[in-house]
Amino acid sequence: MLSVMIFLPVVVAAVLALARRIPPRAANALWLVTTVVELALAIVVALPGEAGPDGLRWQERLEWMPGVGTSYHLGVDGFSVPLLLLTGVVFVACAVWAQRDTDRPRAQAALFLFLQTTVVGTFAAQDLILFFVFFDLSIVGMYFVIAGWGHGDRRRSALRFFLYTFLGSLALLLGFIGLYLGSEPRTFDIVELIQRGTLAGTPGLAIAVLVAILIGLAVKTPTLPFHSWLPPAHTDAPTIGSVVLAALLLKLGTYGFVRIGMPLLPDAWRTLAPVIVGVGIASIVLGALLALAQTNVKRLIAYTSINHMGYIVLAVGAVGLAGDDVVAQQLAITGAMVQMVSHGLLTGALFFLAGVMRDRSGSYELGDFGGLAGVAPRFAALFAVAAFGSLGIPGLSGFIAEFQIFAGAIGAAPITAIGLVGILITAALLLRAVQRLLAGPAGEKTRGFADLGGRETAVVGSLMVLSLVIGVIPGPLLAMIEPASVQLISIMGG
Repeated sequence: MLSVMIFLPVVVAAVLALARRIPPRAANALWLVTTVVELALAIVVALPGEAGPDGLRWQERLEWMPGVGTSYHLGVDGFSVPLLLLTGVVFVACAVWAQRDTDRPRAQAALFLFLQTTVVGTFAAQDLILFFVFFDLSIVGMYFVIAGWGHGDRRRSALRFFLYTFLGSLALLLGFIGLYLGSEPRTFDIVELIQRGTLAGTPGLAIAVLVAILIGLAVKTPTLPFHSWLPPAHTDAPTIGSVVLAALLLKLGTYGFVRIGMPLLPDAWRTLAPVIVGVGIASIVLGALLALAQTNVKRLIAYTSINHMGYIVLAVGAVGLAGDDVVAQQLAITGAMVQMVSHGLLTGALFFLAGVMRDRSGSYELGDFGGLAGVAPRFAALFAVAAFGSLGIPGLSGFIAEFQIFAGAIGAAPITAIGLVGILITAALLLRAVQRLLAGPAGEKTRGFADLGGRETAVVGSLMVLSLVIGVIPGPLLAMIEPASVQLISIMGG
């Protein structure tokens, strides 16, 4: 099942790339059908079932390079399944959004299907080299999305994105080699590394390896000070490129924290926990302050992503400070996972709406608009709901995530309450954006601004509905995550 999920999109992508006579509308339709099938498969994988002693379900394992201790090992648990569901939803939304695109639609569909393979593969991989292959290939796919379909200084932004994240990947690979060399017998298999332990007798080396892994994941997340590639990449990327980048590719980094960093090097993680928490707080507060200074809506949303990813870094760092407080650890881990899903839905919706602004007016500048609530009520309503969700208003998914993160983090280390300042700044900047865009006198670009069509309303509205469902009925998502959280806590506690 997992192999089908991983390779179905890239097989269809190959067909689209090779069959040059496929009409544009047929290419877009095939893309949409493939993403719908992928979402259906993700729902099947998410259905309750028996897990093995390692907590994994739907496992597949084949020899790949036995001489170096790596295998084609797949499996999912409560950390990967919610992100697979999010992947399915986001790619369906992007395919629906792009149905009327006329700029090389066949190539665009093939490229996004390739990206879907890399994302699903990363979330399903249970071998470090397999994880790295999919993780690294996602960089290649997004580079061509930005350079080929972006706007503005797209080639420069794509090159910066590639260089930053590729250098981060090299640091990650160095860390993986360190884990391999520290295991006995040597292996890249994540499950075996957890069971047997690695670098247990060499704490200094374990810390050095974890630092390399953290740098590689932090660049992808991104956190301060590795964030400078993100705003230009978002600003110059096409709308659906920004959605996939924010909703999914950033999660490859945060997912690596709970899948690799914490369970494989628990002692080193506890040692570095104060540093990780400090980076999380800095990302929360400075990300919000940088967003507050923006007049470009897309750059503003990009900086709020740094802020929201900081919540996740704060949560996973707090786990290392919680000692024996299992309740605080579980709240922090579960909150971090809910935040990954919530951010994907809410920020994805905001980037779709920012794309509407550019499609209608050619501008992202706050100063060009005003009074949009009068001429585009559907746009205004959905933008306001997404903005309020991002600042953590109760009733939407953002509140569930942030409440659990801070309840767990403050329980583990009261100093993490400093991060609450970031919520206040985020509220101020998002309310300012809502006021300047939707209220007040009409701006230069407001006149003639067409409201959302049915397709656009359905895409953004579906993401908001899912956020509302999680905010009102969080139980099913929490029940999906909690077994994996308990397993990780037991590993962290030895």
